[in-house]
Amino acid sequence: MKLNATLAGVTAAAAVLAIGAPADASAPPVGPIPKGPVSAVTTRQGQLVAVAFPRRANGLVWRLARRVDPRVLRQVSEADVGHSVVVVFQATGKGTARVVFALTRGETSRALASVIHNVRVR
Repeated sequence: MKLNATLAGVTAAAAVLAIGAPADASAPPVGPIPKGPVSAVTTRQGQLVAVAFPRRANGLVWRLARRVDPRVLRQVSEADVGHSVVVVFQATGKGTARVVFALTRGETSRALASVIHNVRVR
């Protein structure tokens, strides 16, 4: 599956990235999430899971739109890699976490698009 190949390649590349700071906590929360693609990823505790988004122009940014269960996943890095933005999570414990990203204009609350990753850690 193309998504799994992409995630595997990005995961390997992300392992060498420096740890970045999380998004600014002062940004308003993202409102309703429009329908978008949903993927499922299964991994083991301690492994890295990376997601990549095309860098957008005209003030559009991908934002983490919902809280991620820190007992299952923890964001460890975010970086610009080529024409993409890569966000890396570490699997911290067994369970399932839903990772929801929304495309917004800057730090506004209106979501224009979404991508959801359901991550199962064994």
